[in-house]
Amino acid sequence: MAHYLDPLFNARSVAVFGASEREDSVAGILFRNLRASGYTGQVYPINPKHQTLAGERCYASAAELPSAPDLALIATPARTVAGILEACGQRGIRNAIVLSAGFREVGAEGAALEANLMSVARRHGIRFIGPNCLGIQRPGIGLNATFSQGATLAGDLALVSQSGALCTAMLDWAENNGIGFSSVISTGASADLDFGEILDYLAYDPKTKGILLYIEGIRDARRFMSALRATARFKPIVLVKVGRHEAGSKAVQSHTGALVGSDAVFDALVRRAGVVRVNTILQLFSCARALSTHFQPTGNRLAIVTNGGGPGVMATDRAVDLGVRLAELAPATIEKLNTVLPTNWSRGNPLDIIGDAAADRYRAAVGGCLEDGNVDGVLVMLTPQAMTRPTEAAQAVIEVARDSRKPVLTCWMGEGQVAEGRRLFKEAGIPYFTTPEPAVEVFSFLSAFYENQRQLMQTPGPLSQEAEPDIEGARLIIEGALAQGRHLLTEVESKALLSAFRIPVAQTLIARDPTEAMLMAQQIGFPVVMKINSPDITHKSEVHGVRLGLSSGQAVRSAFGEMLGEVRRKLPDARLDGVVVEPMVSRPHAREVLLGMTSDPVLGPVIVFGAGGVDVEAFKDRAVTLPPLNRYLTRDLIGRTRVATLLDQFRNRPAVDMNALENVLLRLSEMVCELPWLSELDINPLLVDEHGALALDARIIIAPRVPTADRYGHMAIHPYPSHLVTHWQLPNGNDVLIRPIRPEDADLTQNFVRSLSEETKYFRYMDSVRELSPTMLARLTQIDYTREMALLAVTEIDGKEVELGVARYAINPDATSCEFALVVNDQWQKQGIGHKLMDVLMDVARAKGLKVMEGEVLKSNRRMLKLAESLGFRVEPHPEDDSVRKIARVL
Repeated sequence: MAHYLDPLFNARSVAVFGASEREDSVAGILFRNLRASGYTGQVYPINPKHQTLAGERCYASAAELPSAPDLALIATPARTVAGILEACGQRGIRNAIVLSAGFREVGAEGAALEANLMSVARRHGIRFIGPNCLGIQRPGIGLNATFSQGATLAGDLALVSQSGALCTAMLDWAENNGIGFSSVISTGASADLDFGEILDYLAYDPKTKGILLYIEGIRDARRFMSALRATARFKPIVLVKVGRHEAGSKAVQSHTGALVGSDAVFDALVRRAGVVRVNTILQLFSCARALSTHFQPTGNRLAIVTNGGGPGVMATDRAVDLGVRLAELAPATIEKLNTVLPTNWSRGNPLDIIGDAAADRYRAAVGGCLEDGNVDGVLVMLTPQAMTRPTEAAQAVIEVARDSRKPVLTCWMGEGQVAEGRRLFKEAGIPYFTTPEPAVEVFSFLSAFYENQRQLMQTPGPLSQEAEPDIEGARLIIEGALAQGRHLLTEVESKALLSAFRIPVAQTLIARDPTEAMLMAQQIGFPVVMKINSPDITHKSEVHGVRLGLSSGQAVRSAFGEMLGEVRRKLPDARLDGVVVEPMVSRPHAREVLLGMTSDPVLGPVIVFGAGGVDVEAFKDRAVTLPPLNRYLTRDLIGRTRVATLLDQFRNRPAVDMNALENVLLRLSEMVCELPWLSELDINPLLVDEHGALALDARIIIAPRVPTADRYGHMAIHPYPSHLVTHWQLPNGNDVLIRPIRPEDADLTQNFVRSLSEETKYFRYMDSVRELSPTMLARLTQIDYTREMALLAVTEIDGKEVELGVARYAINPDATSCEFALVVNDQWQKQGIGHKLMDVLMDVARAKGLKVMEGEVLKSNRRMLKLAESLGFRVEPHPEDDSVRKIARVL
């Protein structure tokens, strides 16, 4: 089935509004580019001031066109664009590119023009790129719908950029470097089509094998993240993001908010999305060169082969800077190389094969590294010396690289003497560089793709083996505070919230006079800690609102009056509600860490971990990740901090209980998922030692939130929908679990498809599928719950989980309807499994806010058609294929 954006990107006919013969006319350049680029589709110039243009008929308006073209290109003054789009809609044109500037970027008047433009587009169902963009190119079909000069080679890389200037620079560089593109897309202001939908298209575009993104800002974080993760499962993505998200003038009220900037959050998004971020345009160019050769490392262990010690040291230094591991050569490799390299070679990595290295020495060294199981990639370097033959050495490297699946990068340093060698690398599709550092950077960035893919695979499931959180109780606490007009929870409320999610907290009591404080301290047991209790004070220690180690009733009574008096002098307007009394926890081996969350204005909630205590901002030791989390992701988060080294056995302190620390992070992740009102949260310090974890202090800021149909609409990554897990029984008494699919269900799904009869496979896939390819298996099991759902019916047989059937839907571009599919194992049919799966699937779709469910069924699949009718679906003939029936029902 063709993608809904296919008529835009593979347009068979184009109308150019505003076309003229003026040299400086944008629309005129568009018309000339279409004619010069070899585009074979129909081109209609439209301008009421001309009857002909370049010898062709020029039309006065869209209404005069002999037929509705697939695509409209609009490059006229901003005030005229909405009217032109209205005419396009009336003529039946459903796709456009608006290159005109003068919209929201110029202020309120332009924003009003843009709003009107969007209103017209929605009324007619028109999808458009822009405004204020360069346009698009599809070199494979000769479509150059931009006002860029110069030719673009056809290739399999896609470039999507918010900057038109970056597009033109990249195209100029690529032409000289022999790199081609499947698509070049300038998004401009992204009033309608944004990164998310464009990535959706490129994910299914067979001409695109890799994607480059230039990002200045994100409008729809959920859609962007969803599309990024879906596309990165099949195609490598390299992006550069510039600028910062502006959070306005919001005052940061907690330690966590002070630590996390939106750029750190974007880095966290990149890790979870399975893509690679580079920092400069030069690095983007370098990665483009590598991606054009289908360079895909599977790890970050690099071997460096060089004929000069200095360049080897330079490459090593950069590798260490970037966290690239220098591969440790296997003893067998070193022994083999000893027989073919001179006695004074380095016998390690980097492999310095000495300045007089000839082609055969390069062949032996590179071949030995590529055969070594400890090596993931090889950087081969050459400096032209008196005995060197750069061209012959390049030929040797090309020959040995051709026989290996591992990536090889080259760095032939110099200019005239090495030019021919570089030309050979270019022809052979081997990445080449002029200096060591960019080569190491490219290996670092693209090997990070491997690790980030592992992060992408993580779909945290429910904490089913743990005690259920009291979500309703937590919501009541939040609603009570909001009803009083408060956003900062008291310490007691904050700890109650943590307790509701089974996070261990120190006992906390409130005293409103000195005597009550003394009695509570005696009840708890000395020594105790006393803190000011106020809804207006965020950091108590900054106003001397904390007293530690109070060891007698008299000390408690005295501290009560002193502390309240001092706080009143510093903050006379603060509301004071007595004090909080807690035990003075003594855990001599404990480490203090910080756990927290904050809400990014674009990307939503993020989780923070790092060193804790009062000096947290000074040390700035923290790592950031996007929820939801599982144990793999919590370990990765902890491991990216300096404090992680102190959690292991250290001097006379035993290792902390890592399981307890991970549990708190998992519970925090659960809080973030289930409580969309959370704005900022600190647990600082969390004491963790060999006996477990204990939250000593907590600070939570909440914000009102309007309920939506999407339970997890506040999150960039949709968590595993554990609330959809249900239990059911077959008529024969067999227990069945109905649950959403997970990535680890790949083997289960493959075995299920293998077990289907040929007829059932044909009915489901409308093709003779023997088994699922790895790509198809990934698409079916690694789903994004934001845009699709797959429900499995499973049972246990002989201690193993067996799939009985699966029902799934995918949301259509209109966001109000979905297409469904259902298949049940032949041996388990006629037991109500299909009916039950469809009932549950329709309930899920309704809860998602969908209005219509539809599908296509072969006319010969009578059982499915009968089931559909029993479920209330309307069955109609397919307008284009008599062997297929279209079925649909209102939800």
